[in-house]
Amino acid sequence: MSWDTDLAADVSDELYWDPKLDNHAIAVSSDDGRVTLRGTVGSFREKREAQNAAKRVYGVISVDNDLQVKLLNGQRRDDAELRGDVLQALNLDSLVPSTVDVKVDDGFVTLTGKASWQYERDEAELVASNIVGTLDVADEIELEHPTPDAKDVQKSIKKALKRNASLDAKGLDVTSENGTVTISGTVSSWAEHDEAMDAAWAAPGVESVHDQMAVAY
Repeated sequence: MSWDTDLAADVSDELYWDPKLDNHAIAVSSDDGRVTLRGTVGSFREKREAQNAAKRVYGVISVDNDLQVKLLNGQRRDDAELRGDVLQALNLDSLVPSTVDVKVDDGFVTLTGKASWQYERDEAELVASNIVGTLDVADEIELEHPTPDAKDVQKSIKKALKRNASLDAKGLDVTSENGTVTISGTVSSWAEHDEAMDAAWAAPGVESVHDQMAVAY
């Protein structure tokens, strides 16, 4: 068997191993380490979990998540009811600011409003993805805070990368301009990739992060 065949089999095994997933309708393919997931899952949360599971497998360079969410009849929700449940869940989460709002169109949830930090946006997206009836989540929350000096942002991110025990930052380069950070270079796993992205988003004043990292095993 080819290396890609073996990798696809490993990803399928990881999906089967994850108790949060029902993998019976998920097809996995790989092309030079670029994995594609196709098929159907029963919730948007499962779609997210499937991508995370695939990224954990050694040898995976990227994941194209083409999974479709197909709800059971009992899980289909009226848009107004779904919006109310998402808003209530957001209001009960202390990490989500009260300035975040929600729109729902045929089961597709759009998060709007303002936040100060990326982790607040991430938390809002996670909360919305967990609500029964959600088919997809679009995060349009704006980050709003003073933009510090670009050199300060660049320096603080580089220091954060260097002190992270889960990350070898020697192969990474960081630049910053007008609140936009670009990280380029090579990491040895998706876990390192995600640690680098989290470190960049944690810097004060960052409004967007351009990911130009390559995962090389």
